[in-house]
Amino acid sequence: MISVAEALALVFDLVKPLDVETLGLAQANGRFMATPATATRDQPPFAASAMDGYATCGPTAPGAVFTVMGAASAGHAWNGALTTGDAIRIFTGAPIPNGATRVVIQEDVTRQGDQITLSQTLDAATHIRAQGQDFRAGDTLSPRLLRPADIALLAAMNVAQVSVIRRPVVAIIATGDELVMPGEIPRPDQIIASNSFALKAMVEDAGGIARMLPIARDTEASLRTVFDLAAGADLIVTIGGASVGDHDLVGKVAADMGMERAFYKIAMRPGKPLMAGRINGTPMLGLPGNPVSSIVCGHIFMLPMLRAMQGLGATPPKMHHATLAAPLAANGPRAHYMRARVDGGTITAFPAQDSALLQVLSQANALLLRPVADGPRTIGDTVEYLPI
Repeated sequence: MISVAEALALVFDLVKPLDVETLGLAQANGRFMATPATATRDQPPFAASAMDGYATCGPTAPGAVFTVMGAASAGHAWNGALTTGDAIRIFTGAPIPNGATRVVIQEDVTRQGDQITLSQTLDAATHIRAQGQDFRAGDTLSPRLLRPADIALLAAMNVAQVSVIRRPVVAIIATGDELVMPGEIPRPDQIIASNSFALKAMVEDAGGIARMLPIARDTEASLRTVFDLAAGADLIVTIGGASVGDHDLVGKVAADMGMERAFYKIAMRPGKPLMAGRINGTPMLGLPGNPVSSIVCGHIFMLPMLRAMQGLGATPPKMHHATLAAPLAANGPRAHYMRARVDGGTITAFPAQDSALLQVLSQANALLLRPVADGPRTIGDTVEYLPI
């Protein structure tokens, strides 16, 4: 068995960022922008009023009087030029006219007809946003995972399309004669397939496109048929069938079809029978069949692979820290990712950690990491965890 860290290094060797596609800005949120974007204009493109009030020309002091020559609002500039003693009514976002030196907010003005008088409470601010105050034409936005604020910035830069990393397509293959789909009527010796639905949701949350293929039965012919259906995927994820029982055929069939195995078995619980490699050039991740094992391994291995494929870097899952709210016994020879609950900075592991207990996993919001051979832990100790 190899360590989790060694296994992560090997799965990262299997993947690389995918090719680039061009998207309209409205479809780009949550995607990784692969090349810098360049602003085509200043923002703001003109000196603009930051407040509603009056743009004035000439010295301003309490009691000063100005003559109102016109008005300007956002999208409607006043095209004249002010001289000393002139003013225009102006609204937030409107261009500052030639000759104006400041904007006096409307609360500091008394108006009678076309005359305004500045009040005794006049503030000192100019209330003018300089041209290019936010950014200048030619400024660039560096490659990044695009968030809503980035989309707004790109739009203001007058960038209509961006180059982004293509979304990875993941083929999900559940295996086993014991499985039936939700809504079907299982025999007494069958169970409902659940892992593939969780993995599909995880893929989609991570920005990928999930293809749930038909359940592969425990025959070499069935497995070959479903593997063939995975053609064109960027990553193949199998569930179950990777152990050493008489009916665990995934490794054998994949090898017969040309799989180059990177590793098999890791020092981790849940999730010891994990397999990875390439099959005909396509990365493959073979997850355990137990529901919790497959989902936990999906968090530890599949999601980092998807992030790497989308240009987000080959980095392990980001761990957090919390304080133990209950003691823990010593850990054994495998890293243990315990289902746990984080609340207000403290973390509590669930008493039941069986890898078949989906209800416990549903109640958990964290995987508490117990390193290999970690000693007993007491209340108040700091431990690492992965949010889920």
